[in-house]
Amino acid sequence: GKGGNPLRPCILWNDSRSADECDLLAKRASDIGLVAGVPPLPGFTAPKIMWVKKHEPGVYSEIRNVLLPKDYVGLKLRGGYATDCSDAAGTLWLDQARRDWSRRLCEASETDPGWLPELFYGHAKCGEISRSAADQTGLSAGTPVFAGGGDAAAGAVSVGAAVPGRGFVSLGTSGQLFVCTSEYRPNPDQLVHAFAHTVPNRWYQMAAMLNGARPLAWIAGVLGIGVGDVLMLAEQAHSERVPLFLPYLTGERSPHGDPRIRGAFYGLEDHTGREAMCKAVLESIGFSMADACASFGDTLSGLPELLAIGGGAKSATVLQTVANATGAVLGRGPESDTGAAVGAALLAGVGSGCLEFSDLERKPPVEERFEPRRDDHLRDRLNRYRRLYRALKPIA
Repeated sequence: GKGGNPLRPCILWNDSRSADECDLLAKRASDIGLVAGVPPLPGFTAPKIMWVKKHEPGVYSEIRNVLLPKDYVGLKLRGGYATDCSDAAGTLWLDQARRDWSRRLCEASETDPGWLPELFYGHAKCGEISRSAADQTGLSAGTPVFAGGGDAAAGAVSVGAAVPGRGFVSLGTSGQLFVCTSEYRPNPDQLVHAFAHTVPNRWYQMAAMLNGARPLAWIAGVLGIGVGDVLMLAEQAHSERVPLFLPYLTGERSPHGDPRIRGAFYGLEDHTGREAMCKAVLESIGFSMADACASFGDTLSGLPELLAIGGGAKSATVLQTVANATGAVLGRGPESDTGAAVGAALLAGVGSGCLEFSDLERKPPVEERFEPRRDDHLRDRLNRYRRLYRALKPIA
């Protein structure tokens, strides 16, 4: 609203309340998947604004600017409304090929283009720490502030995936399969996101899952134990009597584009215990990533390995499960769980002149590789997992 003050609590990326607005937006802009890089999904900003207009018209009438979370922090640090191309890519307002706001998509989503911030590359300086921000944070006044990047793009920078053909998997609360490209390659039919990178002349293709390693934390909370205990129990399970688990706790983006589907166990028996349920949840992470790989077609066939980042990458058990389910070789480096933060720092280093663009293309050392192990039983379970989703989709 006026003066940069928030009008309501943020609607998070994994909130699916705007599913109906997505359907309406797809009707109004039938080619939105080719322009914005992906068909409308509730995780993006544009349908959320449409939801606010319908359900909270008083809030909608007071909107003066729309900012993504990191850019709100930037506003408080240095003043001014700014974002980077990669975060803007996930709003459904960006023309990905042109790297500029689309007035047509703004109109279709009932968005005033004047609400949207100025666009920058991630290494661009957007201002300096103000005196008031310095007093509140302890940072030095005059310190330069750079645009940064969205979590996927900044994570890509951290592993050198600013080079076309280099990719990674991210296993945080959400999950991502990311490959850098030298050109814009939309593939909306498979719900592969084709977005502008945070660096010049680069785009990327990405499968984005709402449920990355999050199901492990969920089952840990239900059982009142730690995630490490979940993994230990999973390793103790007898694989022939493990149920199937659909991990769609908050719906799913890639590859289903299904905000209404929810999680489920199937195949529970009288003697099913914690070990088997934990094993099912662990396997579902690998199965979800296998679906993501399948949506890329043959794009991944030429990649020697995918680097792994995010909290889930700290677990060798998780990475081996993903490798077995996907058939991909995964590599883990020394800072696998700090990817996006490292990428943001590297972008600031380039912007401040401490680093060169070539530094963004350096691949970090790989300390451990996880080669896929042939497992016919696991492949059979993957096929049944996919059939289970298809069976439950009409019920959802």
